[in-house]
Amino acid sequence: MLRPFLLSLLSLTSLVFAQTPPPAHDHGAMEIPGLKKELFAGITPEDLLKPGTEPKSVKVKLVATFNAVNYGMNFNGYSHGKAVLTIPTGWKVDVTFINPSPIPHSAIVTEQAETKKLQVPEPYFEGGATPKHLTGMTMGQADFSFTPDEAGEFALACGFPAHAVAGHWISLIVSDDATVPTLKLGEQGAVEVK
Repeated sequence: MLRPFLLSLLSLTSLVFAQTPPPAHDHGAMEIPGLKKELFAGITPEDLLKPGTEPKSVKVKLVATFNAVNYGMNFNGYSHGKAVLTIPTGWKVDVTFINPSPIPHSAIVTEQAETKKLQVPEPYFEGGATPKHLTGMTMGQADFSFTPDEAGEFALACGFPAHAVAGHWISLIVSDDATVPTLKLGEQGAVEVK
């Protein structure tokens, strides 16, 4: 009885650590095999956040496995919260999620603290997740929308088990003080999205 439990725990632990890159080790230049590249042709990291078609709205284009950074567990090439989207409280967020990979991924809005857990909970804001966010999808696209009505430090994270804890998430800051949305990519300064 104890042996199967220990073997399961060992397998899960090795999965998490196998997907977590060593510090300062970038695989961004490597090629990820099996990607359906036509799903994200022409999309750049800057497409993460754009103005919406309605007043007080934004569009987010979220591409899982954009490149080999963090062993492909990234959104638009960023992981571990290194891309920061800041949205004014009450603005509508329309998300297009794309997974060109044969490995299942999903997207869910959660509190940043939840990214340290093996399994993320239900979306923090109503409508804030792809369908079947716990099992993910492969080689496809899904759209979802939510309106954050509370300020705080959130994440757009992969809801597939153990992916968020391995760094598959970016920061989503909802701010009462912000008057326009901003996008910060890595070490670059934040840029207003108008």
